Amino acid sequence: MLKPNDKWTWYYDDGEGYLMLDLGQDMVFKTNLSRKLIVDCAEGVNEFSVDDASAFQTYKEQVSMLPLTQPRQAELVLYCVAAKRFHKPVQPKSWFFDSQSDGSYVPEEGDLVSLTNSYGDSHFIVLDVGENASLCASINLDECALNGSKTLKFGEAIKVMHDRMLCINHQFLVQPIAMVG
Repeated sequence: MLKPNDKWTWYYDDGEGYLMLDLGQDMVFKTNLSRKLIVDCAEGVNEFSVDDASAFQTYKEQVSMLPLTQPRQAELVLYCVAAKRFHKPVQPKSWFFDSQSDGSYVPEEGDLVSLTNSYGDSHFIVLDVGENASLCASINLDECALNGSKTLKFGEAIKVMHDRMLCINHQFLVQPIAMVG
C-alpha cells in the first residue's frame, strides 16, 4: 500500500480534464474528479497536506477490511482523500435512497454504510460528515444504480441524509476465531 509523502502534489490537468495527484518517481494518479466537481482552489498546485495524510490513514484502515485487491484499496483511498478535500459542496441527493432509520444515527468519517433503493443495497464509505447529511463514496466494484439512467461508479461520491444510512462497520470486522479441540 502507498505511504503518504510530503512531496506529493495535487494539480488539475487540462489535458486529462481531471484532478491529478503526482506521487513522484514518475507516478501520477488520476482522480475521478472532473473540473465541474472540484472547488476553485483545486485548479492550482496544492501540496499533499497533513490533513490529507490524516484522512488517508483513516480511509486506509477502513478500506483494508474490504474484500478488494491492494491496488483497488489504494485507488479507493486516494479517491476518498481527493473528494474530502476538493469536492464542491453539494446538496444531498437522498431521494435516490430509502429511509432506513429515524435519523438519530450520526456517522463518523470512515464509517462504512449501506444505502438501499429499489435496485438493491449498495455500500459506501463516509468522507465528510455534516449536521444532517454526509458526503460518501461508493465502495462497490459494480456500478450502483440510482435510477433507470443514473449510476455511481467505484469511488464516486454522493451526499446523502443520515436517515438513509445503515452503519455496516461490523460486517467487515475481522474477528479472531479460537479453535477448540
